[in-house]
Amino acid sequence: MKIFEGIISDRGSKYAVSGGPCASADEAKAFIKELCRKKKFAKATHNTWAFLQGDEPVKNDDGESGAGMVILRMLEREGLRNHIVVVTRWYGGKHLGGDRFRHVQDAVRHYLDNAF
Repeated sequence: MKIFEGIISDRGSKYAVSGGPCASADEAKAFIKELCRKKKFAKATHNTWAFLQGDEPVKNDDGESGAGMVILRMLEREGLRNHIVVVTRWYGGKHLGGDRFRHVQDAVRHYLDNAF
């Protein structure tokens, strides 16, 4: 499990990104459970994630509508299979509108550029 914390901050919201090998929905649940053992991540507003199980897309928005699809599309473009990427957001009190999708993209890009 690789975790990059404090990579993006905007209007009080803070973002982190993490990821690791994942080949099934059960492994994804175990990954999130392990991540949330860290109190900081358990208290996050959203832990949005996605992975490609072979060619099958698996995602969870965790209340951040549309964010799982953003992660999924980036994984598909990279051809990264059986590897989960989780974008964590701590809500800062101000709505970010469409900027939140850019932040999710930037977080995933940070992970892809630095995790391998």
